[in-house]
Amino acid sequence: MDFCTAIEILAVAVAVIQILRLIFTDCDLQLQWAEKFGQSTGVLARKVVWITGASSGIGEYLAYELAKAGCRLILTARREEELQRVKKQCLSFGSLLDEDILVLPLDLLQFDRHRPAVEEVIARYKQIDVLVNNAGRSQRAAWEKTDLQVDREMLEINVLSVLSLTKQVLPRMLDRGQGHIVNMSSVAGKVGAPLSGSYTGAKHAIQGWFNALRMEMYSRNISVTNLCPGPVFSNLLKGSFTEKTGEVLDVEMKEGEKRMSTERCARLCAVAIANRLDEVWISQHPILLGVYLSQYMPTIGTWLLKRVGVKVVSRFREGK
Repeated sequence: MDFCTAIEILAVAVAVIQILRLIFTDCDLQLQWAEKFGQSTGVLARKVVWITGASSGIGEYLAYELAKAGCRLILTARREEELQRVKKQCLSFGSLLDEDILVLPLDLLQFDRHRPAVEEVIARYKQIDVLVNNAGRSQRAAWEKTDLQVDREMLEINVLSVLSLTKQVLPRMLDRGQGHIVNMSSVAGKVGAPLSGSYTGAKHAIQGWFNALRMEMYSRNISVTNLCPGPVFSNLLKGSFTEKTGEVLDVEMKEGEKRMSTERCARLCAVAIANRLDEVWISQHPILLGVYLSQYMPTIGTWLLKRVGVKVVSRFREGK
């Protein structure tokens, strides 16, 4: 066997292994590798981590993962009683003391409260190692029927509030010469999601703003991670925007839908944070395959998504 033939065989073998890895995974291959061979979440022990939207869903279960890892936590959302419930559960794991968890109720749309909130955290812990921008709302509505005011409100909560809080935290990280900004994006931030135009636009905006920040902060020891989950069992749809301002969707996810468990998603998010990955995709197939096609073969991916149709793609998103 000559050298060229050996190289060809090796290339085919590597391609087959990668395809098999992709078929049997629920996340991108980089994250899959990090989960098996990367740093454990234990490297985050005693880090000060601020999680917004920590009262339910992915934010709640991420708090549990990080509590197990020994992180000191700031839990933020509007509902203090729910935050207290999450804190109690975090303490039950035995890794933290009461003073290691700060419950900090905050309506992120009250922009004037961001600076005082940051000052309160700094007064308590002297530093913020990781900011997890998780809070936000989803949407279900046809693009052409959506009021412009809904678009504005979506940008306020899912983009501008994130930028505002980050702009208050980032200088503190720069003063220390280290930090980590983590954003809960979505596969909708990578691929256009039908019947969620406002949400898709907001998540694309998050990707753009923070991809730019990542480049600027690389030489200054500040990491930026964008987490992109697909369908997950959470309360994201409950309270979603519709096409009309002031109107909310009140939909409960049902057992039997093809969605990732909240626990599994939070686990993968924690792994991504521990390994300071730039961007991760967290989803089951066929959504994950769609993201790969859109990223690496955009012409084919777009052609295929258009012809599959809105109804089929929407069914995949709803876990059906």
